[in-house]
Amino acid sequence: MKRRVHSREVKEAVIEKLRERGVTLDGIAEIVYQMQAPYCETLTFEYCLESVTAVLEKREIQHAILVGVELDVLAERKMLSEPLQSIVESDEGLFGCDETLALGSVFGYGSIAVTTFGYLDKHKVGLIEQLDTKNSDGSVHTFLDDLVASIAASASSRLAHRIRDEEEREGESGGITDQTAG
Repeated sequence: MKRRVHSREVKEAVIEKLRERGVTLDGIAEIVYQMQAPYCETLTFEYCLESVTAVLEKREIQHAILVGVELDVLAERKMLSEPLQSIVESDEGLFGCDETLALGSVFGYGSIAVTTFGYLDKHKVGLIEQLDTKNSDGSVHTFLDDLVASIAASASSRLAHRIRDEEEREGESGGITDQTAG
């Protein structure tokens, strides 16, 4: 009988794989903070970190991370067949499968996530830039830099919607008071 894997186990594996590759949830939350702070004066780092953690609860994102990290590791170990080995190892500009895998995982968070992902993919903010920079130590992050961008983009979108919801709730209660006073 095939084993059914609980999402808690998958999430733990994802966080461990990210950690092994030098990616912390704090590092991703820093990107989220940078993306959302201009739109919310009261934004806290903790709120950004909470959003990153919530995004990592999604199976689609968990699975994308596990697949992408595994391909990066296999490329480091030179275990992919050619020409895929050379393409992944060099992060070939026209490859696109790394962006496709990462982009697929942001669709559940709407257009803000999609456009934020595009921005992060182009501008390589924070940790994403560190991962994208070619390393002389032989490490490969062809998939990981885009996956970090997808997590940050999804968390940013989730946060933007939650902030708006809170503003509307505050406005509704304030609006009722204002109407009854006049």
